Amino acid sequence: MSHRNAPLSELGRLRLARCVVEDGWPLRRAAERFQVSATTAKRWADRYRTAGAGCMSDRSSRPHHSPNRTPTRTERRIIKVRLLRRWGPARIAYLLGLHPSTVHRVLARYRMTRLRWLDRATATPVRRYEHAAPGDLVHVDIKKLGNIPDGGGHRVLGRRAGSRNRTRTPGKVLRRNGASHVGNSYIHNAVDDHSRLAYSEILPDERKETAVAFWQRARKYFAANGITVERVLTDNGSCYISQLWRSELAAGGITHKRTRPYRPQTNGKVERFNRTLLEEWAYARPYRSEAERRATFAEWLHTYNHHRGHTALGGHPPASRVPNLSGQYN
Repeated sequence: MSHRNAPLSELGRLRLARCVVEDGWPLRRAAERFQVSATTAKRWADRYRTAGAGCMSDRSSRPHHSPNRTPTRTERRIIKVRLLRRWGPARIAYLLGLHPSTVHRVLARYRMTRLRWLDRATATPVRRYEHAAPGDLVHVDIKKLGNIPDGGGHRVLGRRAGSRNRTRTPGKVLRRNGASHVGNSYIHNAVDDHSRLAYSEILPDERKETAVAFWQRARKYFAANGITVERVLTDNGSCYISQLWRSELAAGGITHKRTRPYRPQTNGKVERFNRTLLEEWAYARPYRSEAERRATFAEWLHTYNHHRGHTALGGHPPASRVPNLSGQYN
């Protein structure tokens, strides 16, 4: 197929060739008439003389012989390792003694699926989905997070200094081995499937009463922003399989769906939110106390919902899919 700016289509080439071969036009006159060079006019006229009207299409530019191409046996070994071990080009190259760019070209030539599009456990393509409207499905999960002792934890100061600060922190508890512990926080999260709008709270436990109370507040938050929740997806945590949780959802006319055991990918949107929360808030900078970290949570959550670009939304924040969201221009 000719490129978009080519002056001649296949029919135009045929007309040019017939003008030269059958009508006896000079090459320069034919080239001027069809707005091409004399060399181009000669090429199509010669091809018409030798091969006829059926050879006016572009020929492949691939060489007839490629002496430096990777041997077929090596290509088969590359494909076999990719299918069996699901490795990237670099690891395959180190195993087979090849250059990573060579392995990458072979994988691209055989149109192998990218690893990020595959489930690593089963090697099947990942089925990505998105519900059509806000509220069609809300993902709910709990992220357990260790508290930071006063003065800073081991991530900032190292094991020895972090342990000393834990010992000095008021309200610490002792484990069976005698080590001090400052407790955990439980971050309850609810993420809308369509818009990725998130509602989150830091709570002291993950009991069923706490989870139900969180959901009541989360539902009010979504309702205040024009989102009517129809389905909720959770894992099989004890609080989510309780009768109290089921009764709360049933009272609101909400369908409860649970993931398959040991399959967190099904609840992937809230799991990805958990990862973003850790990377961009919990461990984003060296906090000197748990109170200091919690003081920044509300601001970070507002930034996530209203200003932070989301890759799945084309670089737009979740607020862009909820037009009535309060404070989206703040």
